[in-house]
Amino acid sequence: MMRSMHMGNSAPARGIAAIVGVGPKLGRSVARKFAHEGYTVAILARDLGRLSMFAEEIAREEKAQVFAIRIDCSDSRSIREAFEGVLSLGFVEVLVYNAYCPAALQPTNFADVSLAAFERSLAVSSVGAFLCAQQVLPGMVERRKGTILFTGCAASLNGIPGFSDLCT
Repeated sequence: MMRSMHMGNSAPARGIAAIVGVGPKLGRSVARKFAHEGYTVAILARDLGRLSMFAEEIAREEKAQVFAIRIDCSDSRSIREAFEGVLSLGFVEVLVYNAYCPAALQPTNFADVSLAAFERSLAVSSVGAFLCAQQVLPGMVERRKGTILFTGCAASLNGIPGFSDLCT
């Protein structure tokens, strides 16, 4: 497992907030908010290079501990290894699952979505969410404390033409 650590100046007042699926928009904003609120933050995504830049930025701006950990949410082994790193930091108080993998980069007619692309999208958005939750639930149940949040876009609630994979 590849992991990069970045620390700010202040000690954390709360547990670990693990944010899965950190990109330049929602995931990064959520990570920044938890860092601001005093959590030690583990940010997870496929692109460790970009993730490390986000970790440095958030750690510096929020004076918080932020750890960047690579994860492929379509691969159960990668999820298990990534959460070994997350859990080594301490108790996960909050899991935010924000990962998705669109079946196509452009809005695509439903009939043109390949089965392989659709299955990969489901593996990330559904199976990945299930597996990440399994990693943190035992500790949350044992401590009788914890929160799991699943994010999505408007297409996950109301079908949007061209984004059928996100509707499921």
